[in-house]
Amino acid sequence: MVGKTSINELRKKLREVVGDDYRRFTKKLIADARNALISKERRLVVISGDDPYKVGGIAADVVRKYVSKLLRSGFIKQRASIVHVFHDEFPDGRIRARILKNVLSRDRSVDFQQSVYEVSQKFLGTTVDVLILDLCNDLKPNDVGRLLGIVKGGGIVVLLTPPLRVWNDRDTIFRTNLAVPNHPHPRKVFIKYFVRKLHEHDGIYIFDTDTGKFLKSGYRRKKDVKRKPLKIPERRVFPKEIYEMALTQDQINVIKLFEDHLVPNPGRKHIAIVIVADRGRGKSCAVGISLVGFIQELLKVKNRVRIAVTAAEPLSIQSLMRLAEKTLDALGMKYREVVKGGNVIEVKGERFSIEYWEPYTVLRLGVDVVVVDEAAGIPVPLLHRIWRKFRRTVYSTTVHGYEGAGRGFQVKFLKKLKESKKTKLLIYEMEEPIRYSQGDPVEDFLFDVLKLSAEPQELTDEDIEDIKRGDFEYVKYDPEYLFSLEGEKELSSLFGIYVLAHYRNEPDDLGRIADAPHHSIRAVKLRRSGKIVGAAQLAEEGGLPDDVIDELLQGGRIPGNIIPDRLLKHLRVRDFGRGIGWRIVRIAVHIDAQGLGIGSYLLKEIVNEAARRGYDWVGAGFGVSKELMSFWVKNGFYPVHLSPERNRVSGEYTSIVVKPLTGDWERLISKAIEEFSVKLVESLHSVYWDFEPDVIYLLFREALKNSEYASLLRLSEIQEERLKAYVEGIMTYESVADAVNIVLKKAVLSGGLREVDEKEAVIGIARALQGRLWDAIYEELRISKGKAVSALRKLVGRILGYSD
Repeated sequence: MVGKTSINELRKKLREVVGDDYRRFTKKLIADARNALISKERRLVVISGDDPYKVGGIAADVVRKYVSKLLRSGFIKQRASIVHVFHDEFPDGRIRARILKNVLSRDRSVDFQQSVYEVSQKFLGTTVDVLILDLCNDLKPNDVGRLLGIVKGGGIVVLLTPPLRVWNDRDTIFRTNLAVPNHPHPRKVFIKYFVRKLHEHDGIYIFDTDTGKFLKSGYRRKKDVKRKPLKIPERRVFPKEIYEMALTQDQINVIKLFEDHLVPNPGRKHIAIVIVADRGRGKSCAVGISLVGFIQELLKVKNRVRIAVTAAEPLSIQSLMRLAEKTLDALGMKYREVVKGGNVIEVKGERFSIEYWEPYTVLRLGVDVVVVDEAAGIPVPLLHRIWRKFRRTVYSTTVHGYEGAGRGFQVKFLKKLKESKKTKLLIYEMEEPIRYSQGDPVEDFLFDVLKLSAEPQELTDEDIEDIKRGDFEYVKYDPEYLFSLEGEKELSSLFGIYVLAHYRNEPDDLGRIADAPHHSIRAVKLRRSGKIVGAAQLAEEGGLPDDVIDELLQGGRIPGNIIPDRLLKHLRVRDFGRGIGWRIVRIAVHIDAQGLGIGSYLLKEIVNEAARRGYDWVGAGFGVSKELMSFWVKNGFYPVHLSPERNRVSGEYTSIVVKPLTGDWERLISKAIEEFSVKLVESLHSVYWDFEPDVIYLLFREALKNSEYASLLRLSEIQEERLKAYVEGIMTYESVADAVNIVLKKAVLSGGLREVDEKEAVIGIARALQGRLWDAIYEELRISKGKAVSALRKLVGRILGYSD
């Protein structure tokens, strides 16, 4: 039995579908299999329909026929590997899954695996002949972006979908989760755009089981792909077995790079290897293979070798770990896995280990080498700290795609490494795909539909002159237009600006722009050329009913509404949930137009529009750096919240800034500033002891203040006498720490930092308010002990010169 339908009934249903069009479809596809094999290309097959028995049965038949062709051609030497991913919480999804399993798992020539989407990350780094993605119940961009790359050339990707003509009207998990209390109905844009792309691209077949119609052929002429034989270096230190793990010459070259430059003792220099590549080029795998060679060589001179691998999440480094294990197996080196949450987080041998650590945590370790995977997704200040601390570092990152080499990595980090005389920098770009040939139609479709290669338009000298003259305008975009054929060029330019300017982008972000009902897009466009030079993504938040406010005050959570949620929970004033405003999700400026006032202009126009709409506030949340905080404060935004702990990936504290637009909200934010000022000052010694002191200085110099609280801080007569002795050099800081603490608290809360030297103030904050040790201050601020001690003494003297 297949569910409640017998095999005979299933065959009856399929006979309704199998007509001349179906035979023409399968004949064309199977004939094209030979072209795909010769060209080392993949094909994509869409099987659509509402009847799960027909969709499941046709999919099983198509896959069976295609695999039979692969086996007859000799392309598959053993068994065909097939992976089917589906949602098991839906009855129709379970029906399609049972049919596929019953048909395909019985075939001895097939290795058939099924998985739910929630654990499908386990297939990353693997290679299969056939991938079947059931999209009937959900189209989540991240799923498509993550899984399509595992199919090798000559194989097929099969997408199971509702009828394409009505798919956009169907509710999906991803789309439903975009709804928020005040906007319960998501837009219906992304699926319509996705379907259009299926029709536009080559190499894609579409068959509808409801009508039995062959809607689109993906037939492509064959192209001869002559892959050069791999050349393993004759002169090498690593054993040949390590080089034999490579699938491309690029991977061999990376292994040789490690052998020649990472293994030798760097002495007093830093060795930094940077590997860049598009998706699917095997960069993480190449690093995993190379690390084993590094371990084997270093064990000849060290008793133990320890390697730290870091990335935004452990999922990102599974390919690296998997290839490291395969290489260890090839060399007969024993090891064991440490698995957490389904991910390998450590490969441990008797005298070596390859360990996953969160980026910020890596700084506390003592290891032989640090590998930063998808390095462009890590904040530049953290990359700088990793580079300074360790003698051997490796950075791998994607050229295109959401993990792509963002502005900060290229312009700020690599530039710094190139300028450093103490750093030997080696950059290698991998170009050859490991599973399929260049120009593969499925990769072309994926890069296009998810905008993985989106880049801003190039600016000319004329464009720059237009910007300097102010010849630009503020533009409101309708997502329907952006995701249409007419607006897609502007979508690519917009998204390219976001990708280059922001880290941690993902395919789902594109889906949110399309369908999130409370999100909108604004931009700055040059009038003459029409090029986009600035972009912002906005989310409407607030206007919450009393029952939702009660829920949040009790620790509950609701979708969206990040700023109202944080303000309600930390400031405990109900009106923070009632006001309506825009949270600026992203704001970015074209890389070649920065520093020309575009960002401030865009922000001003957003605020003006919000005021016209009758909003109460405009705000933003971001990982704190001095540069970013300066931008927001300069533009009239007030910091009102700081997360109580650092982000585990970025290592940054997250701040919320708000600009009030009404009188009521000016009073609310004024109160919030007073409360936050005291909270921050009184928490510096415990919660925020490691917060950057120069940012604290900036906050209190430009934005934070509570004069009333400051007036309550008083020194005793004896404390005053001891402070005078300290300023005169008679007593040490340690003897008057209690009094200095009071003096500095009073100064920062009353606006006294505006009158003192910045470096002195930063040292005072770090030592007296945060309680940092002198040694830590010397290292972070790069100042000698004598100068630091003297600076604090001078600071206290200056403050006492004009305070009560």
